[in-house]
Amino acid sequence: MPSSVMPMPTQGDGPQPPAAISATGLRKSYGDKTVLDGIDLHIPAGSVFALLGPNGAGKTTAVKILSTLITPDAGEARVAGHDLLTHPQAIRATIGVTGQFSAVDGLITGAENMLLMADLHHLPKREGRRTATELLERFDLSTAADKPAATYSGGMKRRLDIAMTLVGSPRVIFLDEPTTGLDPRSRHTMWQIIRTLVADGVTVFLTTQYLEEADQLADRIAVLDNGRIAAEGTPDQLKRLVPGGHVRLRFTDPTAYRTAAATLRDTTRDDDLLTLHVPSDGSQRELRSLLDRLDAAGIEADELTLHTPDLDDVFFALTGGFDVPHQNQETAR
Repeated sequence: MPSSVMPMPTQGDGPQPPAAISATGLRKSYGDKTVLDGIDLHIPAGSVFALLGPNGAGKTTAVKILSTLITPDAGEARVAGHDLLTHPQAIRATIGVTGQFSAVDGLITGAENMLLMADLHHLPKREGRRTATELLERFDLSTAADKPAATYSGGMKRRLDIAMTLVGSPRVIFLDEPTTGLDPRSRHTMWQIIRTLVADGVTVFLTTQYLEEADQLADRIAVLDNGRIAAEGTPDQLKRLVPGGHVRLRFTDPTAYRTAAATLRDTTRDDDLLTLHVPSDGSQRELRSLLDRLDAAGIEADELTLHTPDLDDVFFALTGGFDVPHQNQETAR
């Protein structure tokens, strides 16, 4: 893909909303391997930001830097209003982190895990118990609170993990592939938990391998490839980066099919299925124009289906599948 593709905000030329997380020129290398090659971020408070990328693209490294677990080689960042390099302790007091692997201790109960976290946050004993009880109830874990965490299902452990993260009332939460290995029902439960957190004003920085997850949850998405952000925008803006949108017209009448094929230009034909694919960006204007042309020619399709690129298409396009047309890149800038 072109190396010139760079993320730009879409808020226009006016002032951007306050950032819960901002970064400029973050770089990190291990030996001769550059993992992050100067990334910039601006993540508004109370939003979900998803960072996508293939394995080894640098997603977890970005999370570790912004959550103060490791230091960058270069660049600046602020999290929850605090400078990453000069006030890391202040950042740690205002964030929560849930990694790819659960931090739950399976040898003790769910309630004991919660109380241990309350002690780590130096909460008074009474407040710690109250907080633990409230969070266990909120995450539907009250009935299992006195059972060893090792007996919990994968979904229950993930809910407990996030409940533990919330003990300190963080305003920024880093979720590094939080639904890996969960069944579809547990994944949807986790999505609802994330939506509830954001509705309460929490900012969520999400990394995920599930493109549907990013599509469902994220206000903005960045695609990380070879240590650089290849593109950034809303899910809809990113989908407009790639070609492939089309309207599928299916006919049962061979005469109507041949008439439509002769009337409509630039179509892809499937004579065996009496089907035409008409290029379209999916806009109302293009659909209306297509229907007007069909009506003017007296053609009626038996089935009309709109197909638009999804985040899978975006992911493969931006991480080595095929080049994104330069003129379309502006929509995500």
